[in-house]
Amino acid sequence: MDDRRDPNGEDTRWRPGRHGRRQPPPWTRSLAEGDDAGFFGPGSAVWAVNGALPTLVAGIRALLLQSLHPGAMAGVHDWSHYNEDPLGRLDGTVRWVAMTTFGDRRSATAASVHVSRVHERVTGTYIDAHGVARSYAANDQVLLRWVHDAFTEAFIGAHRIWGGPIPGGPDAYVREWAQAGRLMGVQDPPTTVAALHAEMTAFLVEAKPDERVAQAVSFLRRPGLPGLTGRLYPILFGGAVASLDPRYRELLGLRRPWWPAVTLTRAFFAVGVRMLGRMSPSEQNARARIARLEGESMTVAE
Repeated sequence: MDDRRDPNGEDTRWRPGRHGRRQPPPWTRSLAEGDDAGFFGPGSAVWAVNGALPTLVAGIRALLLQSLHPGAMAGVHDWSHYNEDPLGRLDGTVRWVAMTTFGDRRSATAASVHVSRVHERVTGTYIDAHGVARSYAANDQVLLRWVHDAFTEAFIGAHRIWGGPIPGGPDAYVREWAQAGRLMGVQDPPTTVAALHAEMTAFLVEAKPDERVAQAVSFLRRPGLPGLTGRLYPILFGGAVASLDPRYRELLGLRRPWWPAVTLTRAFFAVGVRMLGRMSPSEQNARARIARLEGESMTVAE
């Protein structure tokens, strides 16, 4: 699957700028456009979590967790080209997260519809944990729910270790981010941390740590990223593994790193904040949109 182009055919990949630095793609600037504050907005738990640097680890955690469901893993194995173009796949996911988090409601909905349409062709069969042949479709309710739950757990889990305060606490994030699940077609997603963990525990009876999972884990350990990104990536992967619940690590065949992965990841984020600032280009453009809308509202009121 190729998510690097938006519904209008625009290339969404990050581009090299001066001195080799990657520049935000065009859709980042589009977040300054729109007619409302979006589904969340400043002061929300979702902005606090999804706009922070720990998402770099959260994304790895999410992919590790998602691989444990054999239906989801079959879809990735049969249809995804993640091992050929890891940055392209990453950019597609980043775009959806940013548009859903920081875009206006129309843009967030359109981004989710686009992903759902791409997934319409992702169908096939797999052997479940009990040896029974089953059919799968990426837009089936069970797989949508598993992917949403794994994403939510990964992001809130990483933020609780390395992030700052969450407005309203972790439950607020799970409750607010449930809206993203609904946009993707998840019916009645969990709205508390306790409900989320209960659902994931129930899902574990379907876990099937087989050769496909081992291949995915091996790729995530060494995705072959270029340059400085590739040299720093092992820190993030180690942080992701160290932060996982031990039961997930066992199913994935992983051991907690012998080195202080959590501490080094914290140091990595501290340096990142100094270099990049605390606010991403996506959030900056979203705040510009909201400021414009508030200014227009005040002008009309006058």
